[in-house]
Amino acid sequence: MMKVDLNCDMGESFGLYQMGNDEEMMKYISSANIACGFHGGDPHVMRQTVRLAKEYDVAIGAHPGFPDLVGFGRRYLTCTAEEVKDYIVYQMGALNGFVQNAGLDLQHCKPHGALYMMAMSDEKLARAILEGIASFQDQLIVFALNNSAVAYEGEKMGLPIAKEVYADREHTKDGSIILTRTGPTIHSYEEMAERVVKIVSEKKVVTPDGETGDVEVHTVCIHGDTKGAPELIKLISQRLADSNIKVEQVKRILSL
Repeated sequence: MMKVDLNCDMGESFGLYQMGNDEEMMKYISSANIACGFHGGDPHVMRQTVRLAKEYDVAIGAHPGFPDLVGFGRRYLTCTAEEVKDYIVYQMGALNGFVQNAGLDLQHCKPHGALYMMAMSDEKLARAILEGIASFQDQLIVFALNNSAVAYEGEKMGLPIAKEVYADREHTKDGSIILTRTGPTIHSYEEMAERVVKIVSEKKVVTPDGETGDVEVHTVCIHGDTKGAPELIKLISQRLADSNIKVEQVKRILSL
């Protein structure tokens, strides 16, 4: 049976500010990327999100970003390699405290927002992130886009890499993502769900201008704050099951 991991960015609420649809999304995903306090999240939200993940048997990953709460981690910042490593270790340590208290282990790390996007093409930044992750735990799975600097550098370092695609973003021919849609907006959840099935089963993405690219697919991201995200993830789960594709935690797909 073909298998794929479904992941979602979670725990991004903080204080009185509410983000996403965490509990509804938890019912259908297999891996949760939990914010660590720099771009979103706070200690109470981290604890609550870890509890939810345990309740729904969802694997936990750290979701560290730039120290940019006001910009939700989406602003491109200039930092030294040492600063980036420290940001990674600091945030992973904060989340791991709650993970260990719940009797669980971290499965993966997926950088957030601008940090994630900048590192896709910047080898020095990618290396800094990866060295931070490896210094914390040397065999932690790293989520990365196809043909990205993070994937290339991580593989050279011997780290386990989970290749990621997106359910609610357009892709380029090489498997990267387009943050702002350049093609027609997809209003149909059914169309989006069928597109995920096609990507997973055929290992191909279609760009907004109709080009086709080959990709590896270990995990598919669905953003919890996408409009109608709970309905979309439910439909994706149904269509994957209909196509005999099992939703599985990525550590099991990579046999770790």
